Amino acid sequence: MKDELYHIISGKKPVSFGTTIQAIACYLRESEKASSTAKNKKYHTKQEKTCLEEYISQKFFWIDNLDFSQYVSEGAEQKVYLKNGKSVIKLNDAIYYNSWEDYLHNLLLHNYFFPDTAYELLGFTKDEDILYAVVKQPFVTITTTTDLEQVKIFLSQNGFRNVRNNDYYNSELGIILEDLHDENVLTQNGILYFIDTVFYLTDDFWKK
Repeated sequence: MKDELYHIISGKKPVSFGTTIQAIACYLRESEKASSTAKNKKYHTKQEKTCLEEYISQKFFWIDNLDFSQYVSEGAEQKVYLKNGKSVIKLNDAIYYNSWEDYLHNLLLHNYFFPDTAYELLGFTKDEDILYAVVKQPFVTITTTTDLEQVKIFLSQNGFRNVRNNDYYNSELGIILEDLHDENVLTQNGILYFIDTVFYLTDDFWKK
């Protein structure tokens, strides 16, 4: 599985709605390499944002016709809007991540582990100079409150150990999965649907 995930992150293997996400992540990686100094300093967020916005403009990937009348909710990292009763549109500013590339990796990991609620990256928009990714995701109707013990059991069966509160770690893969409270994991007819995940790749993931 680790090799499969590595190839997905690297853009060498397909995943649900992954083509565009992989292309942008690859562009950011290559741009980072090209701009790195001899001391290999960490790529700065401001530089990455500028690079990403240049790519968005080149690919005509800006979205300026969003319907803000269908507002549902918002949290620290995103705003949510209903679309046609079947999907939701989410605007995410990647505030939970060290970089936009990390956010894109999160989307790829989510789509691999939870394809029934896969994110489709539609484009990007800006509001008061804040850059947002615009993603579409299936709308999930809640039929009962999520039992977090069932979430823990399900993730344990898939190699993710609960380390604290609603945060998990897969030591075999080197992947962190956080913030899985009952608003981010919904239950419909006894089935768990993971709608808002926060994946992080650790250094262990990249070790062969």
